[in-house]
Amino acid sequence: MGTSIWRQALSALTRFLGDSPLRVILKLLVVSFLVGLVMNAFGWSPMDVLYGIQKFFRDLWNLGFHAIDRFLGYILLGAAIVVPAFILLRLANYRK
Repeated sequence: MGTSIWRQALSALTRFLGDSPLRVILKLLVVSFLVGLVMNAFGWSPMDVLYGIQKFFRDLWNLGFHAIDRFLGYILLGAAIVVPAFILLRLANYRK
C-alpha cells in the first residue's frame, strides 16, 4: 500500500513537471548553463535583468502619461482659439 501512494505522488509530480523529475532537473541544468553563459558574455547579472525590466515598465508608464500630457496640451492650445470663436459666433447669432 505504501508503494501505491509513492507511485501516485510520483505520477502527480511527473504530471506537474511535464516529464520525470530527473529529466526536468537535467534540462534545467543545461538551460541554466546556456543562459548563464550568454549573460556572462554580455556582462549581465540577474539584478541587471531585473533593473532592465523595471526601467522598461517605468519608461512605458512615463511615455504613456507624456503622450497624454502632449495630447491634452494640443487640446488646450486649440481650445484657446476655438472656444472664444464659438462664443463670439453664438453671441453674433443670438442678436438676430
